[in-house]
Amino acid sequence: MIILFTVIHIIVCLFLVIVVLLQSGKAADLAGAFGGMGSQTAFGPRGSATVLSKATTLAAALFMVTSMSLAILATRSAGTGSTVLEREAGKLSRPAQQKQVPGPAQPPGGQPSGGQPSMTISTEDGKTIKTVPLQLPPKPQEGQQQPAQPAAPQQKK
Repeated sequence: MIILFTVIHIIVCLFLVIVVLLQSGKAADLAGAFGGMGSQTAFGPRGSATVLSKATTLAAALFMVTSMSLAILATRSAGTGSTVLEREAGKLSRPAQQKQVPGPAQPPGGQPSGGQPSMTISTEDGKTIKTVPLQLPPKPQEGQQQPAQPAAPQQKK
């Protein structure tokens, strides 16, 4: 129903534009061209209604009727559909799957083997691929200053 009214509305709009552009203005008569009083009065000389003026009146009335009909039909069906924001909110509300990053491997006793920390590399399903020992700088003893951090090498651009 809305599609039918929309098609009729577009046809009426095009017809109204064409009919209005085909009409000549009130001051287009011979007296208006030479500055006669016919174009200076408030309403001007009124002739009989032409076919174009009747078509304009009819097209304007149809334009108003189809505009009001489309507005009423649009408000009736406004609550039935979902908006883009509502559809996207449904997609965003699902939690994303998080991958677990394997941490350092700890033997069953809770302490790293041999007192040295290590890191275990494993697959997503939990199978251990490799255990790699980590090299940490030695801890400073009491009374010693901490060694200065070496500056990062600058890269040339």
